[in-house]
Amino acid sequence: MAVTKELADELPAEAVEAAKARAATLLLAFRHGNQLAFDQELELLFEEQVEREVTTLLVWIAAEAVRKAYAPEVGDRVLRALAHRAPGDTSAVAVDEETADVARLVEAVADGDVGTVQTLVGATADTTYLLGGLLQAVAMMLPLLPEGEAEEVAAELRRRHGGRTGRAPGIPEARQS
Repeated sequence: MAVTKELADELPAEAVEAAKARAATLLLAFRHGNQLAFDQELELLFEEQVEREVTTLLVWIAAEAVRKAYAPEVGDRVLRALAHRAPGDTSAVAVDEETADVARLVEAVADGDVGTVQTLVGATADTTYLLGGLLQAVAMMLPLLPEGEAEEVAAELRRRHGGRTGRAPGIPEARQS
């Protein structure tokens, strides 16, 4: 049996899984351009003073990705090139909100214009903002629905998705008529 000794600054074994989950949350938000989720998780890390642990895990994940994707001599060249290209201000995730034309998408869906829908979705590099805009559009339309319609739509969605009744935290149940 191998005996391991924890170093003074080493992340405790029981905290590794939680830190990996936080690193995965950051990576997913970054990868999909979700600035709000990225900033929210980053703020939590700063409040809780665990940025060192998560940074360590992010570096480990990146190092493993480079190790698996490139031969050793090529991986170092790739990392050096990335380091030289880094902008001076890297405080935000680069996203492209301008390509997400949600108003045109909603109009195309309403008109049944499949070609325009496909063109708009295909031309949107970052679908996070497109989906976020659609969610905002739906939220703006909900008060305009006749009484009971939102509940019927929710019930139909539950039927289609196996009867799940869970709600997102902080979202109240639909009012009953």
